[in-house]
Amino acid sequence: MSEHAQNRPYTVCHMTTSVDGRIKVRRWKTVDADAHYEEVHGKLGGDAWMCGRITMQGYADSAQPLAEAPSDEPVSREDHVAKRDAAGYAVALDARGAMDWGARNDITGDHVVVVTTGQASDDRLRRLRAGGQSYIVAGEREVDFALALRKLKALFGIERLLIEGGGRINGSLLKAGLIDELSLLLAPAVDGVFGTPALFDFDGEETDSMGSRLRLTRTACEPFDDGTVWLRYRVEPA
Repeated sequence: MSEHAQNRPYTVCHMTTSVDGRIKVRRWKTVDADAHYEEVHGKLGGDAWMCGRITMQGYADSAQPLAEAPSDEPVSREDHVAKRDAAGYAVALDARGAMDWGARNDITGDHVVVVTTGQASDDRLRRLRAGGQSYIVAGEREVDFALALRKLKALFGIERLLIEGGGRINGSLLKAGLIDELSLLLAPAVDGVFGTPALFDFDGEETDSMGSRLRLTRTACEPFDDGTVWLRYRVEPA
């Protein structure tokens, strides 16, 4: 890890894509896109993983409700650490504070940490506190990823973070120079539909392309019998 990154976790983007770089895995019917994902996830040795609202919504929806409504006392806008010594952490990106986690504060043993912004309501923060979830505030309206990663290390001791988001989350982190490694499961499938989310997506002009700004160095290549190939790349400034 470069010297400037010592104040944040080593960050690995772990994703499955088709050969044309698309990530809508549920519409690929000729291959089991999830066959190797969790196995490889485990091999990467992260002590935390981060997903966006769309992925995390399913976990929140299965939560038990709070036993009682939280109080209406004033709530601090400071970060809230409910647990520091968890075996692992599930980091949920939720800029608007839209998800209700109820009484669920872990996912298969990984403590839930919500990354939100100044858009989150006082009521949402009260409910997170009452439900035993941790939260950090990073940004006013949009998530400040650099700040979020610094806080994840400082407050929870997270040293190795797996990013498993959508194209825009991955793209934002890539553009901000916050991804150290790419773990790519390249599936033997083609999507091809114009406009389908890709591995990395962000708004910009041609001059904003990362093609001349980053150098990817392959560090491993492992084929699986079903045609999937696990590729690992070190990501560095060009």
